[in-house]
Amino acid sequence: MTSYTMSNRVKAKSLLIHAVMIVCCILFIFPFLWMALTSFKTPQEIFQWPPRMFPKEWSFSNYQEVLTAVPLLRMLLNSLFVAVAVTAGTLVFSSLAAYSFARLRFKGKDLLFSMYLGTMMVPLMVTLIPTFVIMRKLGMVDTYYALIVPGFFGNAFGTFLLRQFFMTIPRQLDEAARIDGCGYFGIYSRILLPLMKPALASLFIFTFMGVWNDFLWPLVVIQTESVKTITLGLASFQGLYTTKYHLLMAAAMISVLPVVVAYISSQRYFIEGITLTGLKG
Repeated sequence: MTSYTMSNRVKAKSLLIHAVMIVCCILFIFPFLWMALTSFKTPQEIFQWPPRMFPKEWSFSNYQEVLTAVPLLRMLLNSLFVAVAVTAGTLVFSSLAAYSFARLRFKGKDLLFSMYLGTMMVPLMVTLIPTFVIMRKLGMVDTYYALIVPGFFGNAFGTFLLRQFFMTIPRQLDEAARIDGCGYFGIYSRILLPLMKPALASLFIFTFMGVWNDFLWPLVVIQTESVKTITLGLASFQGLYTTKYHLLMAAAMISVLPVVVAYISSQRYFIEGITLTGLKG
């Protein structure tokens, strides 16, 4: 086989891969683009046949109406507050747990870690009622605490993700720091944590998006209008028999902005973090 033939095969394979990626990209972007364009349409344009991709007249009246129909900005701030609080707690406690499982030596560590990972296999529906009962006994139902406390102290996924990253860092750094007089917490906070930016950024994105998009738990524990999150605000535009699609699309566009900002702010570390956490088991 000549080098010319091999070169052509490589080029053809590369073109095929790029073509598939472009098609996948279009498939992923199209729903978002349709949502954005629909947010500027009137109800009549949304249901016309054949459908139009672009609105006849670009109008911001849907955005003005959606801000007066429900306290959307308050709900947006509620979601932002809850997401930031839960994400901050998850980063702190998951990183501490991951450091313990990756660096410390104690009896039963592997068994305990396996049991901890086993909690990832438990469906949310199984823990929903027990968690609600605990929140009610503590008097936290219908407050911000009910939205923050259950996820504040980390989770098995975050611990696993950060542990895998910790295990890619040479132990020689720990030994050198210990010689210089650092204790366990000093090694964690001053030596290892600054190297954890890619993994922390990945966990930040996953946790923030998970909390931001959570609908079921806020629906169960929140009744007061002033404490509701953005997902409950979006649901208010969907009725039993009718759905105000023009307002729903406008509200969805507003709700997606913080997630986009969060991703853009940490995207430089995101791919690196996901890649490195799978290097060593």
